[in-house]
Amino acid sequence: MQTAKLFQNGRSQAVRLPKAFRFEGVSEVLIERDGERVILSPASRPSIEQLIAALDEFDPRAPFPERSQPAASDSRDSW
Repeated sequence: MQTAKLFQNGRSQAVRLPKAFRFEGVSEVLIERDGERVILSPASRPSIEQLIAALDEFDPRAPFPERSQPAASDSRDSW
């Protein structure tokens, strides 16, 4: 198991990752805590192709679910 150095960067705590743990081609990471562990994962954004593929799965003829909406009150009547 390797260790990494912690340091202050302004008001934030930062970690200097060893070269073996470098994130290549990634500018952002997702961070989550699991007990005492802090887990970093690449924050990948969907490509335009993935977005188009997701839209292709959408059926524009699918009905929207019903929702309950309160009756509109005419505030002019209460004057």
